[in-house]
Amino acid sequence: MKPGKIQAPQSSTGLMRFYDVNTSNIQLDPKVVVGFAIAVIIVIGLLEIIK
Repeated sequence: MKPGKIQAPQSSTGLMRFYDVNTSNIQLDPKVVVGFAIAVIIVIGLLEIIK
């Protein structure tokens, strides 16, 4: 190794790959989540008006 040359530990590459792994099998489009939240807000609002 040349003097002054910096080497990263070999295990650092494995850590970067660890965060690339997608562990969830549920894949939802953000539009679906926002739409569901808006629908819940509307239903709650309608229930408050009826009450």
